[in-house]
Amino acid sequence: MGLLVAEIAVVAVVCFLIGSVNPAALVGRSLGHDLRTSGSGNPGATNAGRVLGPKWGVLVLVLDVAKAYLPTLLVLRTLGTVPALVAGLSVVLGHVFSPFLRGHGGKGAACALGAVLAVEPWVGLGAVVAFALAKTVLPFVGEASVVTVGVIGLVGVFGLVGLAPFVGPVVGAWLVLLSVLVLSRHRRNIVAWRSRRVP
Repeated sequence: MGLLVAEIAVVAVVCFLIGSVNPAALVGRSLGHDLRTSGSGNPGATNAGRVLGPKWGVLVLVLDVAKAYLPTLLVLRTLGTVPALVAGLSVVLGHVFSPFLRGHGGKGAACALGAVLAVEPWVGLGAVVAFALAKTVLPFVGEASVVTVGVIGLVGVFGLVGLAPFVGPVVGAWLVLLSVLVLSRHRRNIVAWRSRRVP
């Protein structure tokens, strides 16, 4: 038991540090831009695409997904499900509260997607489909991201109450926690979205 706790603690610290490395900030800096003071001020894929160009936004998106997917999958295959859940959450926390950016990181949607794809691939693929559908009817990526994360959280709730046979209560709680964390970072998107719909 003590060894497992120690392994999980190491996983949490290492994955937090991995998540703290922000691809958008690094790519922006290499191209002479500080994304924290450009565009929306968010060091994430959407702002990278807005400020640096679409191809750089796609690159940052892929890197954000991969930096959560790869370590979470590695931990899942070597240590099991619970350590993998800790790994995925830690990467997202590192991305959101990066010490290398003085605690001001990205919003975490792409990282959360990477972690979910590693632990529950079908849920992750469903989230991708939800994003694609949402983006066809919503004008902004941030709004589509809110819908996508909301879908992940809803699946988590179903898992918690036993209505999603492919998602157990532990993973369900993890999905809810991830979605709450990411949605809290999209407060401005949610407020703006609601304000545009208030008559």
